[in-house]
Amino acid sequence: MIESIEQQAAIFNALADPTRLKLLKLLRDQQEPDALCVGALTSLLGITQPAVSQHLKVLKSVGLVKGQRRGYHIHYSVNLDTIKLCQELVGGIISQGKQVEGDPCSNCDKGKNQKVRKA
Repeated sequence: MIESIEQQAAIFNALADPTRLKLLKLLRDQQEPDALCVGALTSLLGITQPAVSQHLKVLKSVGLVKGQRRGYHIHYSVNLDTIKLCQELVGGIISQGKQVEGDPCSNCDKGKNQKVRKA
């Protein structure tokens, strides 16, 4: 499991960009031997090679994408192990967890009856 909140936030941050989501979906649909190089991704996405490379760098930094050198080119595919961990992470976030004991908002009401000064 992806343990630290910082790691989890980095993954969600990487997925927050529409182009990176498109890129990840393109790579997801490819099988390992049919991984795509930057040139193919550039053509499919309609963006520049430096932009594709930068987005791949972000996805690789959080482990969502992996690259394999084939001759002069690197072919990219999704890292299925990380994708499975992300599915578990999202499932854990949206499932009901432990309820907070007591009334955590009780302190919010302490100043309720006091007069509010206008600035």
